[in-house]
Amino acid sequence: MAAKKASSASVSNVFKMAKDSGAQMVDYRFTDLPGMWQHFTSPIKELEKDTFVDGVGFDGSSIRGFQEIQESDMLLIPDPSTAFIDPFMEVPTLVLICTVQDPITREDYTRDPRIVALKAEAYLNSTGIGDTAFFGPEAEFFVFDDVRYSTAENYSFYEVDSGEAAWNTGSDEVPNLGHKLRYKEGYFPVPPSDSLQDLRSEMCLTMMDIGLDVEVHHHEVATAGQCEIDLRFDTMVSMADKMMKYKYVVKNVANRHGKTATFMPKPIFMDNGSGMHTHQSVWKKGKNVMYKKGTYGDLSQEAVYYIGGILKHAPSLLAFTNTTTNSYRRLVPGYEAPINLMYSCRNRTACIRIPTYSNSEKAKRIEFRCADATANPYIAFSAMLMAGIDGIKNKISPPAPMDQNLYELPPKQKAKVKQTPGSLDAVLDALEKDNDYLVQGDVFTKDFIQNYIAYKRENEVDPVRLRPHPHEFSLYYDI
Repeated sequence: MAAKKASSASVSNVFKMAKDSGAQMVDYRFTDLPGMWQHFTSPIKELEKDTFVDGVGFDGSSIRGFQEIQESDMLLIPDPSTAFIDPFMEVPTLVLICTVQDPITREDYTRDPRIVALKAEAYLNSTGIGDTAFFGPEAEFFVFDDVRYSTAENYSFYEVDSGEAAWNTGSDEVPNLGHKLRYKEGYFPVPPSDSLQDLRSEMCLTMMDIGLDVEVHHHEVATAGQCEIDLRFDTMVSMADKMMKYKYVVKNVANRHGKTATFMPKPIFMDNGSGMHTHQSVWKKGKNVMYKKGTYGDLSQEAVYYIGGILKHAPSLLAFTNTTTNSYRRLVPGYEAPINLMYSCRNRTACIRIPTYSNSEKAKRIEFRCADATANPYIAFSAMLMAGIDGIKNKISPPAPMDQNLYELPPKQKAKVKQTPGSLDAVLDALEKDNDYLVQGDVFTKDFIQNYIAYKRENEVDPVRLRPHPHEFSLYYDI
């Protein structure tokens, strides 16, 4: 089984945490296919040592992307290493992140995203390429003061608002004190223009209270409430766990202050969208596999092949890293979006950047810039790692690095630079054709991939594709 058995020491630590905190309830959490936390809660007296072996039963038939009704019974197996005390619930509550098993066979459930990530880590070790993968995502998000949306057979609309936004310079706030952020000028201004400084600091402190290592926070480029909080890198599954905690904290701190946070990549037209630049490196026996002094970007040959794998498989990889129809509103030219299938030490429109803040072995990594935080982190990180491993195994060489401004290239040269696909439908088509690299080691099963594609097409691609768009009325109504 991919899921590790809980040690007696780690289980004992859970009960100590519960006692020290005065926890009265225990909350079991797991992640559905699209990447949202699901949960149910029991009195703390129901938590026993055997729970970490025997699990807790639940009905999986109503969970998105899980079982059908005739196979609804499932088990959650808590991971004691993930325990924390929920910072938002009034009743002291111990939280445990779980993996999913079949209650009859006791086999790990292949559609559980966390199981996929555990198998990806195990597969890396089995290849001999490395024994540890480190991931460090830089998630961006928007904080709004108000959001309204609705859709039906005869109408559709959305509206977001932020007191920071340039469109509010003439609004009837009483008083209107100005200090609005001009479009594309939200990067690093101090308060009062940056009105979310204290909110982000509270988010960071809350994250730290539940075990996340925060490195930095700041306002981002867009006019209306765009933020970034960066976490220190960690091993892959642990970082995916942390990203689930991260999103939970961001949304709940915002809600506590009467605001709303979203990781939707492109909620505002004509301004920058939100991504999740994902730093990653592979290590073996304490040595960074990606480091070699004196080469371009101090990259080893293995690192170059890892990049080659990601760039080769990018059209299908994006099905797991850019998972919404809205993701492709962001991946367009002109908004610092990484749409060019190439790598570079300097060019931020490249899909892969080589950070050069430090040239030490410890800091050497690659940064995949396409991803956004609507992705399920367990699946996204696993898919990136599998593409990179495939690149190393098959010695896939990427195009030569390019540090020029791509927007100023001569047309003939620019035409040779491949770009990311332009829609969710296109990347799902690519995933259907290119998935052999994902099923190596049974990390992603064919059933998982087919189920994922069907879910996305039925529940996201078709509902958006079949509806009239509000702007179409501006374009076509009077023709």
